[in-house]
Amino acid sequence: MPDRLLAAPARPAGPGSAGGGPATGGPATGGPATGGREIDRLTSLQLLRTLDASPRGLTEDDAAARLAVHGPNLLPARRATSWPVRLARGVRDPFTAVLLALGVVSAAVAAWGTAGVILTLVVVSCVLRAHGEHRAERAMARLQDLVATTVSVRRRAGPRAEPAVRESPVDEVVPGDVVRLGPGDLVPADVRLLRAHGLTVDQSALTGESAPVAKEVRELPAEDTSFARPDMCFQGSTVATGSTSAVVVATGARTRFAAAYAPGGPRPASAFDRSVHGISWVLIRFMLLTPPLVLMANAALRGRGLETLPFAVAVAVGLTPEMLPVVVTTCLTRGAALLARTHGVIVRRPPALHDLGATDVLCLDKTGTLTQDRPVVADAVDAAGRAAPAVLTWASVNAWWTLQLADLPVPDPLDEALLEAGDPEEAMAYDPVAALPFDSVRRLSTAVVRSPDTLGGHTLVVKGAVESVLGRCALDEAERERLARDAAELAAQGVRVLAVATGERPARARPYTPADERGLAFLGFVTFRDALAPTAADALARFAGHGVTVKVLTGDHPATAARACRDLGLEPGEVVDAAAVEALGDADLAGLAARTTVFARCTPEHKARVVTALRRHGHTVGFLGDGVNDLPALRAADVGVVPLGGVDVARESADVVLADKDLTAVDHAIAAGRHASGNIASYLRITLSSNLGNVMAMLAAGLLLPFLPMLPSQVLVQNLCFDAAQLALAHDRPAPRTLARPAALRPVPFLRLVTGFGLLGALADLATFGALAATASAVHEQGAFHSGWFTENLLTQALVLVLLRTGARPAPRPLRVAAAALAAVGIALPLTPLGTPLGLQPLPPAYYALLAAILTGYAAALALLTRRQP
Repeated sequence: MPDRLLAAPARPAGPGSAGGGPATGGPATGGPATGGREIDRLTSLQLLRTLDASPRGLTEDDAAARLAVHGPNLLPARRATSWPVRLARGVRDPFTAVLLALGVVSAAVAAWGTAGVILTLVVVSCVLRAHGEHRAERAMARLQDLVATTVSVRRRAGPRAEPAVRESPVDEVVPGDVVRLGPGDLVPADVRLLRAHGLTVDQSALTGESAPVAKEVRELPAEDTSFARPDMCFQGSTVATGSTSAVVVATGARTRFAAAYAPGGPRPASAFDRSVHGISWVLIRFMLLTPPLVLMANAALRGRGLETLPFAVAVAVGLTPEMLPVVVTTCLTRGAALLARTHGVIVRRPPALHDLGATDVLCLDKTGTLTQDRPVVADAVDAAGRAAPAVLTWASVNAWWTLQLADLPVPDPLDEALLEAGDPEEAMAYDPVAALPFDSVRRLSTAVVRSPDTLGGHTLVVKGAVESVLGRCALDEAERERLARDAAELAAQGVRVLAVATGERPARARPYTPADERGLAFLGFVTFRDALAPTAADALARFAGHGVTVKVLTGDHPATAARACRDLGLEPGEVVDAAAVEALGDADLAGLAARTTVFARCTPEHKARVVTALRRHGHTVGFLGDGVNDLPALRAADVGVVPLGGVDVARESADVVLADKDLTAVDHAIAAGRHASGNIASYLRITLSSNLGNVMAMLAAGLLLPFLPMLPSQVLVQNLCFDAAQLALAHDRPAPRTLARPAALRPVPFLRLVTGFGLLGALADLATFGALAATASAVHEQGAFHSGWFTENLLTQALVLVLLRTGARPAPRPLRVAAAALAAVGIALPLTPLGTPLGLQPLPPAYYALLAAILTGYAAALALLTRRQP
């Protein structure tokens, strides 16, 4: 909804009863080659002189010379990412890089089994990630579909030749060319209007809002530098009605469309990067310190040398969550596939699903999201402010017969709302005489009708901008001022206002003209509000229940935005105007953004600043937009969401694409993100707790025993079994508390929690050492010690897999099967010939009795600690 209309309540909106369009376009970035923003401030004559152009068109030779200078009128091509580059990106993940380093070290010390497994995991992780990116790129439509292929250009064969209009390939259009555009034509470049007749332009490809924008010639340049500038049309838009002759001011990469299409530089780290990478680097530092500590301790206390290096590497590998890249990718891709299949939501970048789960602030526009981008009649009142159905009836008569007699292609949105609210039979009861359609100068429309029961007279039915209608009514100055104040008060409530008046004239044959719109009788006002999106109120309630705060960033008038929010049950509080955003520094803006619900009259830069400020305040921010003007905010957010009907360039920049512009789909996506994030958190919690406990026990046993507490091959097999079992976590069901709050994974509290569970696991291992010492000669026999600890490790890991998960109780069948299989391997492997190559051997029955007691106590302590955790 256009800001300028809402600021002046009397001005109607649309080609039939208004003139205007969305005022949420982007700035004049890029600009023509001849001066950038400076050229926007030139008059039409100055512009033609600067471009060395003429309304008669360029000569063919001049056009060819300019084409050589400026190049083809084509959007800058984006090179597809190659597979080697995609694979290399996967190695940049901290854990993947460390795994690669550990694999190389393992190979250097001839631990070929360890090296082979680790390097296989690295390759699998990188291939999975690259394949997901490739599929997402193929799913998106190409931007070139928005650009015209040919255009009508006025050219001359020579300086003295007469101009002729011919069809020219769009890539041969140059600055200074004069083009002619009609209904359905795609605008081939950024152009300045020289002549226009009834021109409206569909700029939904640029702004995401579907209402056509009225365009008109301005001798003096407009101050507006957005896509809503009335005297310019921009590449990527389409002529809806009317025709124009315009001069090209920018082509190719210099158009505003291309400037928005161009990459905006690297995006800041997302919530996924901050959380997982924060934990990663803490563990990486510990892993890098572990091998030297093991080597030095064994050298000092046991006199061992480099023969302990494989064990030191195995200890570091034991701490590493080797399957993290695979588990993360599996959880995210499985959640994304389920989301696409059930709710039509496409996740283009798998980590974005985690970011959705962590989102605690969702920023969105009003028009088309909270509202349906179309008006509906709110009320009709007379001059005294009383309800007056007759005013609505006369307004409907005007809308119906103006549409019929003026032969308009489609009704104006306000006229359409009037026709829906009024009774068509009442309108058709009058006989049509003539119609004077809306134009941007008069800012009103008139229908002349004859009542069937009245002979010898015609009735002029006039509706339009308040000041325009009041100026044509037979009112004294005091009454005119009072009515203007009443209209302003209505507009302050967030509605659009049209004035309605009638005039009785003697029947005549000669045509009616605007000069007849005088001495009218004022009837009253018709007010319009935005039609609310059917699912918006329910979605906003869901967001509140899930701990997501909604911020409305709109280009609309503050009162209109506040009205829509209140109608949907979202308390707007104090609405902040964009001027306040410009006056604040980044630090002050962060505090303001945290406590403000609605920001009005926002430009694209304002939206991006608010999103950035919220992120600096510690929030994980999602942004829902669909136009070129939303690109800065989409790129600034942790996760950008765009509906499938949004412009291609916005979809290419988005992390998540919705099949429909429906807020409930966003809620489903957030729930899916929290589900996947909960499973990832379960994996990290389980594997790091278990691995940390094992490493602590390994270090202690390595210093106390005369032999290595576990062989490298045994460590590798144990880790592989545990990692394979944990893949079942991707099938876990989320607990209700997981979906009720953002999935924030804060490194310091998380590692503190993991350390506590790790110490408990280490105590269970030390108790196992005591059980081994109390049974037979296990403490003196390497095979028995290795076998006993191997069995205990896998059994405790099976318990951890079931008890430390964050999902709903009881555990789903895949997890129960995985835990049972892990326990079975731990018990059976030392008892079968399969354990012999690993150095495992059967244990005495007394050990199993003591182990059962240890595991019972461990499970009870684990369950008690788990209940106390959030």
